[in-house]
Amino acid sequence: MTHASQSNCAPIGRILADRVLPEFQRTQKLPLRISCLGTVSYAGATDADYRDRSVSLGEAESPEAAIALAALRVSRGDVGPCEDTGLRFEPRLIVIQDSALGLVLAGEIRAGIILWQQPVANDSEARRIVIEASRKRGMAFAASGRRDHTAARVLRFGAALLEARLVDPLWRETAAELLRLPQAA
Repeated sequence: MTHASQSNCAPIGRILADRVLPEFQRTQKLPLRISCLGTVSYAGATDADYRDRSVSLGEAESPEAAIALAALRVSRGDVGPCEDTGLRFEPRLIVIQDSALGLVLAGEIRAGIILWQQPVANDSEARRIVIEASRKRGMAFAASGRRDHTAARVLRFGAALLEARLVDPLWRETAAELLRLPQAA
């Protein structure tokens, strides 16, 4: 006698591998670190005097809390590196990373809001992004050699914006789900 099971239940191994283990791995990489990438210069500086700078904005215990903290700090304009009134900081990109420095989510700052970047869907798309970002960084290096500092800065930022989509595979599904929620927009 052959017994054909028509059960709608998933095997326990599949549940563990698909749901429990990834969630456990994510919790092991907390807290999440939020930082702001931008350019810093002194008032009256020339193009050559601008420097890329990363500023820590804090930590959060979940991607949702990290997004909320980042949005609050950006909306208040509270993303500068220090209280030096002669120092200008132009925030460009918000980055959320886990404790192992895996990218959770990143977004461009425009007009006081964060435009979160959609994470890559798969490794093939990630490879294409890496190739394009590398090409832009090479062009930025060449522009720096020509002393075209403005073009170099624009190209470096373009590469960073592409790399903002290179979310760690462990966080891709979570990031994509968060961006589908209305409050992420």
